[in-house]
Amino acid sequence: MVINTKDELKRFIKNAHEEQKTIGFVPTMGFLHKGHLSLVKKAKEENQLVVVSIFVNPTQFGPTEDFETYPRDIQTDTRLAMEAGADVIFNPSTEEMYVPGSSTWVEVEGDITSVLCGASRPTHFRGVTTVVNMLFNIVEPDKAYFGQKDAQQAAVLTKMVQDLHMNVEIVVCPIVREADGVALSSRNIYLNKEEREQAAVLNRSLQLVQEAYWKGEKSVEVLTELIVKNINQMPLAEIDYVNIYAYPSLKTIAKVEEKAIAAVAVKFGKTRLIDNIILEKRK
Repeated sequence: MVINTKDELKRFIKNAHEEQKTIGFVPTMGFLHKGHLSLVKKAKEENQLVVVSIFVNPTQFGPTEDFETYPRDIQTDTRLAMEAGADVIFNPSTEEMYVPGSSTWVEVEGDITSVLCGASRPTHFRGVTTVVNMLFNIVEPDKAYFGQKDAQQAAVLTKMVQDLHMNVEIVVCPIVREADGVALSSRNIYLNKEEREQAAVLNRSLQLVQEAYWKGEKSVEVLTELIVKNINQMPLAEIDYVNIYAYPSLKTIAKVEEKAIAAVAVKFGKTRLIDNIILEKRK
């Protein structure tokens, strides 16, 4: 079932609550891949009803970013999501989500939004937290599912839920990768053959730093330089950032003593890719 208006979805959700069904929610911007579908399947395992939103949110794109050209394929997305276990696809228009005269924002402040992607995309997370807040108000989920590939986003949304005492559990699921280690992303289709081959360096570099950490290296400076040096071996790679922070707080650290994240953003041609790995003691 595809629903395009918030009023219709609210009626559907009201009936589900009356039937005491648990609701799992997977917010997406569409052009679904196996990473998204793994979230839908996880939601189906843990809930009686699964809602998937497909909405390319304009407020999380900067003025020079790819909002207009962002890939869209609602027919294929609907089929894939339903096959993975979705019960409802919520596919609103921009006008349906942002009513005329909208001027309210939900914003998480501090290190958690000012570093990594927040440093080069200063309005990005304000757009994310605002639209996810709106979607939570419409869908009223028990659990919402996000991928670790967008680890900063997951941390920001978790903090938003905690700070605002929202009655939803954020579930963060593992990164889904191609055979060569490249994290699945809707933007991977922008890569040409050579760029796609070189993009595999990101996961290799993160695996190297994890091994170095497990062998006893704790210096953030040393570990960061290891990633940079390895990525720079690829002639098409243009580094936006390579950083290691405490996770999920994203506080600056000099040594990896507790749980931390090594995160990268690198452009190959015109395509900006992100990836990360959680640094913690070997299990």
